[in-house]
Amino acid sequence: MGSEYRHIPQGFDPVFDGNARVLVLGSFPSVLSRENRFYYGNPRNRFWTVVAAVLGAHVPPNEPIDASIAAKTALLHAGGIALWDVVASCDIKGSSDASIRNVRANSIGRVLSAAPIEAVFANGRAAERLYRTWVEPATGMPITGLPSTSPANAAWHTDRLVAEWAHALAPYLD
Repeated sequence: MGSEYRHIPQGFDPVFDGNARVLVLGSFPSVLSRENRFYYGNPRNRFWTVVAAVLGAHVPPNEPIDASIAAKTALLHAGGIALWDVVASCDIKGSSDASIRNVRANSIGRVLSAAPIEAVFANGRAAERLYRTWVEPATGMPITGLPSTSPANAAWHTDRLVAEWAHALAPYLD
């Protein structure tokens, strides 16, 4: 299933409101995220656990899907965090960031012009690399790379991820 390239014509819309001060960017939605219709839909991905810990909140539920999306959106809004992906569409093998090709980047300026974003962070090296290549030249806004919350990043235990993310985000959060 994941060994063949597949063109995915569209990722997700950004999640933000007019109070977002931080923009967190992933690379592109995984297969499980696309199936679950929202960011970080793989229950083994630690993104929601890390963000909830950083904000001192409860981890949003994964089910039912519509309630999960609403709870996750509310968590981001309450924390002043905008969320999107660098890539709008691409060819990809399964969920492999390393396989991403034929990139069309999202118009990140859409969020930057609508919210008082003070800092942009990448969830992982692939998102950081893609941003530097496809987006930073247009926005001129630098990005700070954070360790990936992906289950593939087994070298980083959840407590270590929370500490690193909290240190990076703390200056921008209430």
